[in-house]
Amino acid sequence: MITYQNIKLEIEKMIDNRLWKVGQKLPSEYELAKYFNVSRETLRAAIKLLEQEGKLLVKHGVGTFVIKPLPMIPSRLEFLQSIGTMIKLAGLNEEENKEMIGEVMCTKEWAAALNIAEGSPVVKLERIRYADGEAVAYSINIMPKELVGDAFERVDFSGSLFGFLENKCKLHIARADTELLVPLKKDKYVARLQIDKEEETPVILMKQLHYDEQNKEVLYSFDYLRNDVFNFWVRRERK
Repeated sequence: MITYQNIKLEIEKMIDNRLWKVGQKLPSEYELAKYFNVSRETLRAAIKLLEQEGKLLVKHGVGTFVIKPLPMIPSRLEFLQSIGTMIKLAGLNEEENKEMIGEVMCTKEWAAALNIAEGSPVVKLERIRYADGEAVAYSINIMPKELVGDAFERVDFSGSLFGFLENKCKLHIARADTELLVPLKKDKYVARLQIDKEEETPVILMKQLHYDEQNKEVLYSFDYLRNDVFNFWVRRERK
């Protein structure tokens, strides 16, 4: 079965091979659907995706045009990525050290975020992340015990937390609400990322609430990131 993703890839190849050049109008919707042997609904879904990615411009009543693609930007906040992935994208080699992992009582703040009762059991994971021998991130992850069970007790955890939750707990993180903060200098986790006693290393705090595919709260995290290593971008569009 041909999907709209397949059609999207085929149109991208045609543009890359300069079958259609920047500024050129694509054939009509009817002609393209007939060419790819798909429904017009499938074609529209592919065109819409390419329009969202800034590769096509749809002028209703006029036609669809190839436009100059926007440059790629790194670490886009719209994309949910693990800290490990962000370190790799920065061109660094990652190492980690677990500071603590275990069951603790849920605080008032965590309970409000995770929609569970204050004082209920949660699993707390703290890790300091290294890249090329330097501390670049400190992560604190809070997960409801009722969701992860004894997974962290049965398996010696390391590597990707997203992958571990999916493989061992059957929890797929689909999306997250992210708040960017500038933590106080006296924050003890900020101090853990300082590399020069004479010059302050800037740190950004990403406070994130992660949801599964059914929008259930599964993970509350605090990620302290060295701003000289990680840079974040948002592509804004005028509506």
